[in-house]
Amino acid sequence: MSYSAGFNMEDFIKVKAGGGTQDPKIEQLKSELARLQQGKTILEEEIMERKSVSACLQKELATLQTEAYRLERTRQEKEELSQKLQFQCEESKRESVSLAEQNRKSEELLAQHRCEIQELKLKRRKLRMKFENQLHQLIELHKQLHAIIKDSQPKH
Repeated sequence: MSYSAGFNMEDFIKVKAGGGTQDPKIEQLKSELARLQQGKTILEEEIMERKSVSACLQKELATLQTEAYRLERTRQEKEELSQKLQFQCEESKRESVSLAEQNRKSEELLAQHRCEIQELKLKRRKLRMKFENQLHQLIELHKQLHAIIKDSQPKH
């Protein structure tokens, strides 16, 4: 809204001072005044609208800042939880490795004990077979001795 469009201060001063023709100037001033008032009204409406938009934007900004703070807090909590879980996972892995090592050693010991048991069984079997052989030899000797004694006795 330009002030120079059809109106200037000099024309206004001449009208006040009584110079020149007044009717066309008064009509021109009235239309200019109406145009300026309409412009003022439009500007005031725009200012109110912008203030309203600004207030809405301020509220939205406050809401977004609150949400950003809440999300940051949640992110930090999740990060802490992630670190705790990662630590627990590492502990579990170490424990798992330790248990696997213990299991491997236990299996080796078990295999070793099974071998020792087998060896003992074989030794006992050999001893038992040796004893049985000796027993059979002794029985044979006894039979032979009994037969010799029987043969050497006088017959009546």
